[in-house]
Amino acid sequence: MYPLKSLFLSGIAGSCLLALGVGNIASADPISDFYTKKRVKIIQSSAPGGGYDAYARTLARHLPKHIPGKPSMLVQNMQGAGGIIAANFVYNIAPQDGSIIAGLQRSVPMTQIMGHSGPKYISEKYQWLGSVTNEAGVLVVMKTAKVKNLEDTFKIPAIVGSTGPTDTTIYPALMNNTLGAQFQLVDGYPSATLVQLAMKRGEVEGVSQSWSSFKIGYGPKEVKRDINVLAQLSLSHHPELQKMGVPLIMDIIDRKHVLPKFKVEDVRTWWKLMLTAKSMGRPYALGPKVPADKVKALRKAFMDTMKDPAFISDAHKQGREVIPVSGEEVQRMVAEIAAVPKATIKQVEDLIKFKGKVTKIKVALVKHTGKVTQTKRGGRRIYISHKGKEVRAKVSGSRTTVTIDGKKTKRKNVKAGMTCTFTYPGAGQEAKRVDCKM
Repeated sequence: MYPLKSLFLSGIAGSCLLALGVGNIASADPISDFYTKKRVKIIQSSAPGGGYDAYARTLARHLPKHIPGKPSMLVQNMQGAGGIIAANFVYNIAPQDGSIIAGLQRSVPMTQIMGHSGPKYISEKYQWLGSVTNEAGVLVVMKTAKVKNLEDTFKIPAIVGSTGPTDTTIYPALMNNTLGAQFQLVDGYPSATLVQLAMKRGEVEGVSQSWSSFKIGYGPKEVKRDINVLAQLSLSHHPELQKMGVPLIMDIIDRKHVLPKFKVEDVRTWWKLMLTAKSMGRPYALGPKVPADKVKALRKAFMDTMKDPAFISDAHKQGREVIPVSGEEVQRMVAEIAAVPKATIKQVEDLIKFKGKVTKIKVALVKHTGKVTQTKRGGRRIYISHKGKEVRAKVSGSRTTVTIDGKKTKRKNVKAGMTCTFTYPGAGQEAKRVDCKM
């Protein structure tokens, strides 16, 4: 009797434990439960085809396998107003449940903190996931230029190309206005790629741009042959640039190489403010009300992806760097910028305006007509046969006007066999217009 009783009681106890265990398993991982069969969206604040977009799509291919529940992932472009439209959407309208990730431009926090009109968000209340890379800027000149090193820029004028109020203008201005450099500007180029072409043609001597983008655009082999890198515009050493012996701009400041009317500590503060924003690289964030457990899980998934050999290989095949910055570090950076006194921010706004010699140019556009031989990446690249040669145009989703039989259309509707006319600076460049006939 006792053995039977013991068996009966053991069975009841086992059933109870099993029931408890099943209940625990069902509720053991609510994060996984939420993301299973869920579609997560990256709202990318830039147009298709650029560096930010390429990083977002690469991330979307690899991040899901590191999120509990392994959701599917989709990139949705929402460009406009320098990324502010997407930033406002994720902050105020999008679901705050961890299913929406903002792919933001690094200028987005600074735009709000500087008090510009448009932002309807508070930068430090975003919950930052991290950045794929710590974007190191550079000042570069052709080896044929009279300027051979950074010290020369304080004695010899160097002519650099500009695409407007971007890094191409901001950092030469800051160099002139705080350190006494003698950069001169040729402004009016539609893109940094065209500045690089202007360098090759001898129209300008250099440019200020991110190192990764400059290498991809100019060509890694050509960079070694043609270019002197004068300075790293970064708070910390980029591994490749450090091996090349390129100095950090902050080291120059620390050597008291500042204009006499300024204090070294003030100049450090101004540069640190600008370079902190640049260090965010290619940042991603969650809305302000996403629950803490989802933020924690996605931050871990993000950093696990940054170590994933498949992700790193995918990025490197595109010529893109992976030098990750954690979500906690980006959060600290944003908080640090937000804490800067408004008076200091106003000073910086004046110092990043170019006040030296500026030459305005208008880039001449040419027209090439021919039959479409192929399209790639949903019409982002269109090829035609022109005078017996295949030529290519880059097609922006926001900046290029595309028509078929006189009617405006999307680039994906251009097909092989159509006859198209490219209006662009030249073969391989971004088209201003693509006009096609069936």
